[in-house]
Amino acid sequence: MVRKITKTNPNIIELIINLRKQSNQEQAAIWKDLAKRLERSNRRRAQVNLSKISRNSSVDETILIPGKVLGSGNLDHKVQVVALGFSKMAQEKIKEAGGECLDIATILEENPKGSNIRIIE
Repeated sequence: MVRKITKTNPNIIELIINLRKQSNQEQAAIWKDLAKRLERSNRRRAQVNLSKISRNSSVDETILIPGKVLGSGNLDHKVQVVALGFSKMAQEKIKEAGGECLDIATILEENPKGSNIRIIE
């Protein structure tokens, strides 16, 4: 069964299609789960503050946010944050803590099996 994508942003549509392909090729359920989360309406898309990432992650962990990362709170350890978007303040604070900000397409290429990635909403 093929789901009809009702998104209008061509970049998001392409990302969802690539996530589904990768999920089927690598037998990685994380990418199919992420595609379902990205198909939701924009109002239901995740917006996560740095304080929540800091509380729910450990050093050198890869955290995936199916939405936008906001800069409220502090990040006190190094993490790799993968998200659809970042606020300027969030990017600055993540880099100050020694972490890095990546987009979803990049991590899909670097880690095709989706191993050692935690999704936070």
